[in-house]
Amino acid sequence: MTTGPGEVAAPDLDRNPVPPSDDAVVPDPDASYERAGGAPPVTDRERAIVSAQLGRPARGESAVVHRCVFGLPTAVRVAPRLDDGTPFPTVFWQTCPALRSQIGRLEAAHEMVTINEQLDADEGFQSAHAAATQRYVAFRDELAGGEKLPGDPRAGGNERYVKCLHVHAAHFLATNDGPVGERTMELARPVPCSGPCVSEEDVATWTARP
Repeated sequence: MTTGPGEVAAPDLDRNPVPPSDDAVVPDPDASYERAGGAPPVTDRERAIVSAQLGRPARGESAVVHRCVFGLPTAVRVAPRLDDGTPFPTVFWQTCPALRSQIGRLEAAHEMVTINEQLDADEGFQSAHAAATQRYVAFRDELAGGEKLPGDPRAGGNERYVKCLHVHAAHFLATNDGPVGERTMELARPVPCSGPCVSEEDVATWTARP
């Protein structure tokens, strides 16, 4: 479920009962760079939700680019510079704790090794990954207004090497682009979830923080 202006009303996080989901994170075939680029900045409430999901204050100007079946953020677009002007090369950040756990298990099972081996052996897969990487870099440069910022925007690796499946999953959820992110989501799903991972108390706590 992607998000754009007027889409997906903010959920009542303490609604009771909330039925669990056998697969809470579903890719949206209509996701695109255009939609990700046009997503509105997070509201104060959304920033508090993302902070609660991450367990730390959300950094930089961001926008929700994909949501779970409960209407909560699963991936955000982050501005190329943080609030203090520091370059931030990672364009899309994965926020959903359930998905983060699933992908963490994939990495622990050395799935990155398998994917990197395929990048070496499969010319078609490597070519598709390289093309998606270049589109990712071009999108980041466009967000920066054409400014060439320091720092490698290919934070999940490069055209021939993958080092973070979470980044690739966020990229795929936000844009429906990237064979590594697509493969990651295929392996990570289904993503079972008992209900919203953030409560209204969490929102209030993070909203009150400076």
